[in-house]
Amino acid sequence: MSTLPGRRIAASASRRSPLPTAPHRATLARSVRLIRAFREEQSDPEGFYRLLAADTIAQLSRYTALDGRVVADVGSGPGFFTTALRDAGARCVGVECDAGELTRHGPPPPGSVLGSALGLPLASGSVDVCFSSNVLEHVPDPWRMGDEMVRVVRPGGVVFLAFTNWLSPWGGHETSPWHYLGGHRAAQRYERRHGRPPKNRYGVSLHPVSVAAALRWAHARGGVTVEAATPRYLPGWAAPVVRVPGVREVLTWNLLLVLRKAP
Repeated sequence: MSTLPGRRIAASASRRSPLPTAPHRATLARSVRLIRAFREEQSDPEGFYRLLAADTIAQLSRYTALDGRVVADVGSGPGFFTTALRDAGARCVGVECDAGELTRHGPPPPGSVLGSALGLPLASGSVDVCFSSNVLEHVPDPWRMGDEMVRVVRPGGVVFLAFTNWLSPWGGHETSPWHYLGGHRAAQRYERRHGRPPKNRYGVSLHPVSVAAALRWAHARGGVTVEAATPRYLPGWAAPVVRVPGVREVLTWNLLLVLRKAP
């Protein structure tokens, strides 16, 4: 697939009117609600990801209109974000490298495609928004993925890139907080306790990405301006923590970068 199948996406997108999106408010109550929901991720993944998707689409809507826009959902998995984006009126294509993830919770949304985040199967400048939630830490070359996201966005379009940084409390994912003692050691401990290796295997499907590296890439990347670099789940008043070296690696929890491509 060398070009975005725009007509196919349009035909397969929801025929419903876009669902109204409530204004996003980065309040303390919202942060507490999301952090509590993390405890349900393993036992009720569908409920958790639907809640997170609704919150994320409202957050994205602060930076760009979605109704009628062409959006790429990079690392779409079973399609929770793809579905939420379509409900907001976007024409969305989900790109996922793992067929098992695409069908984990049933048939994937129409228009989903198999493809790598390190070489997106989309033409340059073919989408209005390139979106990715919590995928960057799962690829071995994160800034190649970032460059690919910038490549496929049209001039004036938006890149919305959020990831869990390694030194945050959830940086080791299901092996947290033992990842602070080392990724391999945390994985070995998990396997001893559960009788199976973790789904997110350090050095294989989970990689240590830092806030500092993300900011260096974003500010050095030509052809884009940084519209936001903020803790995704924290209250708005916590945003300045991203400017504090060292502290930001622990307290940010999940970094959101919003880039706008130069016209």
